[in-house]
Amino acid sequence: MKKQIILSLSAAALMLTACSSTEVSSPDSTGNAVLDYLNQAAANDTKTGTDYSALSSEKQGYGQGVQLDSENRPAGAIDFNNTYGKYNAEAIGDSDDKTIRLTFDQGYENGFTGKILDTLKEANVKATFFLLDDYARRNPELVRRMIDEGHTVGNHSVSHRSMPTLTAEECRAEITELHKYIKDEFGYEMTEFRPPMGEFSERSLAVTQDCGYRTVLWSYAYADWDVNAQPEPSAALKKLTDALHNGAIYLLHSVSQTNAEILGDFIKAAREKGFEFEALSDR
Repeated sequence: MKKQIILSLSAAALMLTACSSTEVSSPDSTGNAVLDYLNQAAANDTKTGTDYSALSSEKQGYGQGVQLDSENRPAGAIDFNNTYGKYNAEAIGDSDDKTIRLTFDQGYENGFTGKILDTLKEANVKATFFLLDDYARRNPELVRRMIDEGHTVGNHSVSHRSMPTLTAEECRAEITELHKYIKDEFGYEMTEFRPPMGEFSERSLAVTQDCGYRTVLWSYAYADWDVNAQPEPSAALKKLTDALHNGAIYLLHSVSQTNAEILGDFIKAAREKGFEFEALSDR
């Protein structure tokens, strides 16, 4: 089912109540109450309105694991949803959803993102790109292309710090400072957050939710990030295809030459098995 995100003044006020005790001013001429809030939050070192002291700050490291159910769905992703879904956090979609969400973590540019975007455009597939602040600032032309071609741009934090090691205010800043930059520079509102290294705590998930974001992990990932030890393309394609399951969220890295080479073949193989693709914000 398609998800429509409607940002209104009432929604911005709700986000403010949870994320900061600062009062929201009236929307500017664009009606952007959320950006008003972010501007004020950045200028005022206020404590959050939510009491996070009752929530665990213990660091959790996520992985989908190797145990699968009868539908090829990883038990680790299902357990994450069941445990942390109350914080608007997920690692896998519905069991009856034959749709794949391709997500790419954008730590730095290695020359393959353009080819990935070309393949997605040719195949008419929308994906999600989780950006770090440094990536967004260094590669504005690629960010603009992602947005203009209908992909979802997600928030991967300002500085790639482990969220559960930070205070609630520091967690908030990692999210909202990049949010403000992307809004100011590209006129785009991000709504999905992927915590660096897949590390989280109850507290960091709650802060993320209170700042108006959904936390998105993944139900499949493989060793594709080491540019000096890239997986062999045919073996990598088999891994990706064998892992197909309903509601899948694939984590890939755009620094991977292998991913750029096999992406079109993977899309074709998935469609032959009855799957389709969509970006996270299209749900």
